[in-house]
Amino acid sequence: MWIDTHCHLDAAEFGGEQTQIAAAAAQQQVKWIVIPAVERANFGTVAALAARLPNCTYALGIHPMYVEHAEEADLLALREAISAAMADPRFVAIGEIGLDFFVPGMDRGPLREKQEHFYVQQLKLAREFGLPVLLHVRRSQDILLKHLRRIKVQGGIAHAFNGSFQQAEAFIGLGFRLGFGGAMTFTRALQIRRLAVDLPLAALVLETDAPDMSPAWLHPAANQPEQIPRIGAVLADLRSIPLAELAQATAANACAALPRLATLV
Repeated sequence: MWIDTHCHLDAAEFGGEQTQIAAAAAQQQVKWIVIPAVERANFGTVAALAARLPNCTYALGIHPMYVEHAEEADLLALREAISAAMADPRFVAIGEIGLDFFVPGMDRGPLREKQEHFYVQQLKLAREFGLPVLLHVRRSQDILLKHLRRIKVQGGIAHAFNGSFQQAEAFIGLGFRLGFGGAMTFTRALQIRRLAVDLPLAALVLETDAPDMSPAWLHPAANQPEQIPRIGAVLADLRSIPLAELAQATAANACAALPRLATLV
C-alpha cells in the first residue's frame, strides 16, 4: 500500500481528469491521496473531490502563496469549514499552511508579517481542533519551528522538506514527519538525497505535490499520484531496503502523522 500525502488534485493543470488520475493511482496501489486546500475558494472543491473519489482525502488551509490576497474573513471562514468538516472522516488535517521566504519580496516587510500572522492563526486552529498540519517550508524552517515551539499542535508533515539535518531533527522532535517526492529522484539533489538516507525511516513519508515537483523521468511534464511507487523505489534504492518494506513503513508513517487517515485504512 502506498499513500500520497500531498497532491493538488484540484489544480487546473489536470483539466477535469481527476477521476481518471485517481483511478490510475489506485491501479498502482496508491491507497490514499491527501488533497490540501490553498485558499478559501477551494475549500469546497477539495472536500467534494474527496467525497467523490474513493481513494482521496483532504485538508483545509490557506497556503502562504495565497496570503497576499487573503482577508481576515478567510480565517473565520476556515474555522467554520473546519468545524463542519470534523464530522467528515475524509477530512484529515489543516493545510497547506506555512511560510515561503523563497519568492522575492515575501521574506520581508508587510507580506512577511502577513504570512506569519496567517500561519500563527492557523496553528491556533489546529491546536483548537486537535489536528495535524501540512506545512509549506520553503526557506522558512527556523521561523516555522519558532512558532511551533510556542503553539503546540498534533504534529503533521513538513512537506517537500529541504532543510538541514539539524532542522529535520527539530521537526521530528516536535512530532512531524518529513515529505519526500520528485526532487529526491534527481541525482544532483545531493542534500535531499543525503537526508533521505540518513534520517530515520520512521520520519519519512512520500508525496507528489502533483502537478508540481515532477520526478526526473517526467520533468518538465505534470506530476501525477500514480508516480508514488516509482518515487518510492528511488527511496528504497537509496536506503538499500526492499521496496515492500519501504511501502509499508511510509504508509504507516503517514497514518501516524495523520491519525484521521489511519481510521480509514
